[in-house]
Amino acid sequence: MIQRLSAIATPLLLLCMPFAAMAAPQQSQPAPIERPPIASQIPEIPTIHVESRLVSVALNVVDEHGAPVPGLQAADFEVTEDNRPQKIAFFDRESTTPLEIVLAIDASESVFTDDRLERDAAKTFVKSLLRPQDRIDLMSFSDNVDELVSFTNDARSIDSGLGRIPHGDATALYDAVYLASQRLAEAPSTGGARRVIVLITDGENTTRSGSYDSAVEEAERAGAMIYSLIIVPVDADAGRDTGGEHALIQMANDTGGKYYYVEDKQDLAPAFAHVSDDLRTEYTVGYYAPQRGVDFSGLRHIHMQLKDPALAARYHLRYRTAYYANRQP
Repeated sequence: MIQRLSAIATPLLLLCMPFAAMAAPQQSQPAPIERPPIASQIPEIPTIHVESRLVSVALNVVDEHGAPVPGLQAADFEVTEDNRPQKIAFFDRESTTPLEIVLAIDASESVFTDDRLERDAAKTFVKSLLRPQDRIDLMSFSDNVDELVSFTNDARSIDSGLGRIPHGDATALYDAVYLASQRLAEAPSTGGARRVIVLITDGENTTRSGSYDSAVEEAERAGAMIYSLIIVPVDADAGRDTGGEHALIQMANDTGGKYYYVEDKQDLAPAFAHVSDDLRTEYTVGYYAPQRGVDFSGLRHIHMQLKDPALAARYHLRYRTAYYANRQP
């Protein structure tokens, strides 16, 4: 089933017929019914509020050739939030933490021209990446954004959804990023899960709805990394960071993801393989956000670096550089 997503939620009004109107006429005196205790007789159960301030950040470390660097320890890194040093409370070298991925495919006629190649590449990606602890949500976007399969660990459900992609003329790119981020933020998840959006598109938003700024902000609020598989050639607007492919590049950089060019549809499978390798070789770094009283909410900036200057000169770090503290990081 395809669920059409909208950035504006519409309330549902449920109308129920009064019970008395449906009851049959009384024929005989009913047997006494044991009533439950009234509210004043039920002992009050205290409400427990739990606040998690753990900020979990996926981190990629690569050498000058782009190859992942294994074997680093928590003691090798320094973390600051808004220029204040933070103590690393959690560190995972094996990237065993769960993945929550929204795979969003541009179904406009300018991109989705070879159904079989796109489906086969996506199927291979899902089967190679999906582990028991991971979940994938499948979306397509053209004139509208459609959720084809909600979060699942069943690769066969994703396969089925890939065969139901509706085509369109326009490209609602920013709406797709916004709604994918919302789904990641709202879906029940395992604590510390890495949230990822994988986009396949030419990068040109052609609808009047949505905006670059709102899309990136929602991704940052959800703590989602954006991986962009950019179909070229694209109609890029020279000198603008929010037009054509520049939007996808900037979104990937801002959220700690990565972008790949796909010059031929045959290159989709290798590009998916790069994304899979990248996600499998990540470190996960966690720290507890400092409390700031009434100023707890708002955008916080993260900076990570290697302590050893020699290592810092050799290796490149990639991670999300900001998050919003008014939602769970």
